[in-house]
Amino acid sequence: MLIGGWLIAALSFTGCQDSDFQPDYVTLNLPDYFPAMVIPDDNPLTRQGIALGRKIYYDQRMHSTQQMSCSSCHEQASSFTTAEANCMAHINLAWHSAFLWNGKIEGTLEDVAMFELVDFFGTDINVFLNDTTYHRMFKEAFNIKSDEITFKYASYALAQFLRTMNSYNSKYDQWKRGEYQFSPSEWNGFVLFNSERGECFHCHANHLFVDNEFHDIGLDMSPSPGRFTMTGNQNDFGKFKTPTLRNIELTAPYMHDGRFQTLEEVMNFYSSGVQNSDNVTTLLPAHNGGLNLTAQEKADIIAFMKTLTDNTYITNPDLSAP
Repeated sequence: MLIGGWLIAALSFTGCQDSDFQPDYVTLNLPDYFPAMVIPDDNPLTRQGIALGRKIYYDQRMHSTQQMSCSSCHEQASSFTTAEANCMAHINLAWHSAFLWNGKIEGTLEDVAMFELVDFFGTDINVFLNDTTYHRMFKEAFNIKSDEITFKYASYALAQFLRTMNSYNSKYDQWKRGEYQFSPSEWNGFVLFNSERGECFHCHANHLFVDNEFHDIGLDMSPSPGRFTMTGNQNDFGKFKTPTLRNIELTAPYMHDGRFQTLEEVMNFYSSGVQNSDNVTTLLPAHNGGLNLTAQEKADIIAFMKTLTDNTYITNPDLSAP
């Protein structure tokens, strides 16, 4: 049966010694034009694991001050980011292999979840060990006793919830399904977006609209270190992770430092504000200040980008606070 975009099949782990341990495995109902989602064999999606991860995501006791949760900086109404924090949005993260603007954490969602709990939040394990609700939920999700709760299991649950945070019901997706027709401006923007004239599609690739790479797009002649901080490679100086354009209308401000407040400012930069820094991408004609787009071309690209807004994602009750 289909519940909140999830296909639920009630199964039990084979070889399990506890006959009461019967998690409900979950298969996500994703578009066929999305890349296949890789899910670790040792952390299959279950309804119980997702519920536990969701509770952790919204629990302010996770922070060392016990006054901050993942949701404090990743608000659903803003596609799971906030203007104040300028965090990368939590959206379609299962296809990413590097996280944060400089790619500080590489690997799986389990890896970044462990980083968030242990290093970023400084979570006190006693929050789990002293809470009978958590005892029950960890038992239901992983068949472990209360004294066996560790950050590994907590990060596994959080990773499961993150894998359900997927957007695929924007106007663009409806167009893909034959349920929506682009306006003339949206269509012109789509064509420009996917042309050498607009140059958007190289970095905002495929139907996820992200290439999972790092680029110096010429924001400054002398940029911040960016990816160089992690790799020490001079060729990475000034490069930052490409953000997804899905729900981009909802995730202002823009760029790693939040310097642009509107999509119009972003397009003006790409059109005439690109600077010729040492590692600026060859995709942008920095010597000419950028793409030199007309006012109509900029407006059309913005119109297309707004078709990537998915209002069902920001109102999905399965992703809201439990």
